[in-house]
Amino acid sequence: MNAEANARAADALLRVNGGQRVSLRVPMTAVAGDADEELGYATPAFQDVALEPAVFRKSAETTALMVSANAVARAAGEAGAESATAMFATALGVVVGDVLYAVTSCKAGQAMGSAYCYVLGLRETRS
Repeated sequence: MNAEANARAADALLRVNGGQRVSLRVPMTAVAGDADEELGYATPAFQDVALEPAVFRKSAETTALMVSANAVARAAGEAGAESATAMFATALGVVVGDVLYAVTSCKAGQAMGSAYCYVLGLRETRS
């Protein structure tokens, strides 16, 4: 099996095990010429980037999200991130339903030197 086949197999397993669509909330670059820019402040703006398939699990001890490496690669491209790790480090969090979760950890599942999924540790944020 090659790395691409491993990633496709992980996608299929995530879909079969209740894979859903979640959003990663990442910062957008500030646009010059905004009204707040005149005061020297950039208004923070965020965009939601889809991650699918993803499996969300919440228990009394842990909250975790397992997401496809293919989805993470697409999201990193949309967000203009140089890597998955950099994207997760700068993200405001993951939106599951109507709840925002902060990313507390990120671990890549790897086979043959290539990621096939990412497991994110999450913590619910206060609104």
